[in-house]
Amino acid sequence: MKAVLRPVILALCLGLLIAGCSENDRPLESPVRLEGSIFGSFYQVTIGDSLTQGQARDLEEGLIEVLEQVDGAMSIYRDDSELMTFNQAPLGEWQPLSNELIEVLAISQSVAEASGGAFDVTLGGLVNLWSFGSEARPREIPDDETLQARLAEVGPDSIEVDETDMQARRLRDVFVNLGGVAKGHATDRVAAYLDAEGIEHYLVNLGGDLITRGYRDGDGERWRIGIEAPLDDRQEATHIVPLHDISVATSGDYRNYFEEEGRRFSHTIDPRTGRPIEHRVASVTVAHPSNAWADAWATAIMVLGEEAGLALAREQGLKVLLLVRQDEGWSSLASPAFADYFGEELSDEMGLEVR
Repeated sequence: MKAVLRPVILALCLGLLIAGCSENDRPLESPVRLEGSIFGSFYQVTIGDSLTQGQARDLEEGLIEVLEQVDGAMSIYRDDSELMTFNQAPLGEWQPLSNELIEVLAISQSVAEASGGAFDVTLGGLVNLWSFGSEARPREIPDDETLQARLAEVGPDSIEVDETDMQARRLRDVFVNLGGVAKGHATDRVAAYLDAEGIEHYLVNLGGDLITRGYRDGDGERWRIGIEAPLDDRQEATHIVPLHDISVATSGDYRNYFEEEGRRFSHTIDPRTGRPIEHRVASVTVAHPSNAWADAWATAIMVLGEEAGLALAREQGLKVLLLVRQDEGWSSLASPAFADYFGEELSDEMGLEVR
């Protein structure tokens, strides 16, 4: 009896193995899209390379692991994250930190200095006070005494970052919030992972932060992305731009805000005043090789507003597009570097005013 059953079982197992291999080896139609939820938002990775089903599955498992590592390092919603441990460490004591957290803090300090404090990751207490952070307060206008007390602690000089010995420390009781740069860093990390895996053509979209490599197809068609119109009630692209081997980050005030006493309060806080921004700039888009840098610059310029923001863009040679509210609709303002990069034809098509 055993002699009869053994070949049948063996043949059945072999058949299942072959079926499994066949499924893994099945080629997928290009481009392949991997998508899901992360950081309270979404990830969407579109790959132009030829992939099998097994390769696509392995890539997605790897990129999810990368995103979870970033979350474990920089989340303010996880008590066990590396950043929250740093925020709770004794004042004045150096804390050893991971390479990626040091890198993001160093970028943040650099943009803070260049922007005159318009970008500042130590403003977490102010973000929480205005109900846009992790404290889950009622959405109401904070009283001036409380606001001034928190503002007094804020400033890039309230933390020190030692890139040589990979350590940092808080000098005042600030709450570091990397919301203006961490998503950009995560986008860079996913791109680096895909590069290491030999993927040559892709578009990474992490909650609106984008980075591209190569082309969409074998005909050399560039990736095309939409720059969103500043509309409260719907999502609509106002410009379509082609991208190749570059990243784009956008900071805007038309999605996350609250209204109180007939006034609208943006989630973008000016670290210099402690209050939400109140100017005509609706969104800032920055194109840059690194999405972490693009993310931080976009936030800084959003805080600075039209004139000072464009002046900083010219000073730093940044590729920047501003959508500025007008009485009816909005206008599109660009830095010289943005117009030069995308060319005269596209600039004219977009109706850009270059400053």
